[in-house]
Amino acid sequence: MGNIAKENAAGNRILSLLDAGSFVEIGGAVTARATDFNLQEKDTPADGVITGYGVIDGNLVYVYSQDASVLNGAIGEMHAKKIANIYDMAMKMGAPVIGLIDSAGLRLQEATDALEAFGTLYRRQSLASGVIPQVTAVFGTCGGGLSVVPALSDFTFMEKEKAKLFVNSPNAIPGNDIKKCDTSCAQFQSEKAGLVDAIGTEEEIFRDIRALVAMLPCNNEEDVSYEDCTDDLNRACANIENAMGDTAIALSEISDGGVFFETKRDYAKDMVTGFIRLNGMTVGAVANRVKVYNEEAEVVEEFDGSLSVRGARKAAEFVSFCDAFNIPVLTLTNVNGFEACKCAEKNLAKAAARLTYTFANATVPKVNVIIGKAFGSAYVAMNSKAIGADMVYAWETAEIGMMDASLAAKIMYADKDADTIKEKAAEYKELQSSPLAAARRGYVDTIINAVDTRKYVIGAFEMLYTKREDRPVKKHGTV
Repeated sequence: MGNIAKENAAGNRILSLLDAGSFVEIGGAVTARATDFNLQEKDTPADGVITGYGVIDGNLVYVYSQDASVLNGAIGEMHAKKIANIYDMAMKMGAPVIGLIDSAGLRLQEATDALEAFGTLYRRQSLASGVIPQVTAVFGTCGGGLSVVPALSDFTFMEKEKAKLFVNSPNAIPGNDIKKCDTSCAQFQSEKAGLVDAIGTEEEIFRDIRALVAMLPCNNEEDVSYEDCTDDLNRACANIENAMGDTAIALSEISDGGVFFETKRDYAKDMVTGFIRLNGMTVGAVANRVKVYNEEAEVVEEFDGSLSVRGARKAAEFVSFCDAFNIPVLTLTNVNGFEACKCAEKNLAKAAARLTYTFANATVPKVNVIIGKAFGSAYVAMNSKAIGADMVYAWETAEIGMMDASLAAKIMYADKDADTIKEKAAEYKELQSSPLAAARRGYVDTIINAVDTRKYVIGAFEMLYTKREDRPVKKHGTV
């Protein structure tokens, strides 16, 4: 590794991320070719970006790290060519690309050459999408056209204090002021925009990236994400029913050794997405959530159990990634209908359609466990048997149907007295809403005890390991 990479933040970030001594720099002697606006008088070592390859836990990765000490890390012709070269090599070798962003954006001195540079990066990322995992971490400024780079990536991380991510700077937005609403800060991009998977210190981000890369396939054809399982495959999940409200905890209960890497952690918390391990295999997990517990087991947030616009979008994006990289998908379903508010109505039908399409279109093994309520079309969209789930399990306490039995009875027997409605509600629950009623119709494969969830889902994915499924011949869907 060249001296430049050892003596500045950009190089130190690479050293902190990769296995010790594994980084090999490529293009360290490259400098800017442009000479306009006195650019020739400025020293541009490595043209403001360190590029190369190394390993994370023995797995090959390609990495680039922007150097803000060189023209503020601005992207010009040679800067972009170096990153494009890394992408070309990564595509040939079938290895992830990790970008460490700290840049002023477009290099003004190079004008149209710099615009061409942006386009070069966009195209490389677009071609690599679904072929190799792309991870971006923002440590400084990432604004304007550069903000498209993390958006084109599969996973994005952001340093919680100094990082700024924006299309338009907060003060350039009419009616806004950065003191009133900092739309570029990590918290906004994580909680409101949903672009960022996790925020933290540099050390925490590097730990997260290493953990994530270890769980991901290296490309869409070759999977090195397995690890030996030392956990009991038949282990009873004794506390899982207590975690029904917060499915992030429930997924940890199911997973080998409690491993759960949550994505989009601060966005649409009513929907949980992330990766677990089952018998050493990486599985993508999607789950409805009605409560959020903190480390002291206190409820810090609650939701009404409906499928929201943001939750549907979050789940659809995640399932799409899993399908592209042949990662099996597990869902824990507990949904009582669609979000009901004026704001949601603007986008809910499209978001629900996208989620439905993504589950139906995915050809990877798909297992659904109904852990609570499964009501109406919102349930259908959540990886139901009807749209292609390979195996559907239901806890003994699950409820499956059009709506809550009491509400259904009130609608059907609106002119009857309270005792009659109560009686009909019980009858409706038995005939239409019980897991047994769904199992008799073939919509549920097996009714299980909650403590046996891990055993059953591992068995299902073992059985589905060799699944092959085709779709109608077409270029791509349009949903």
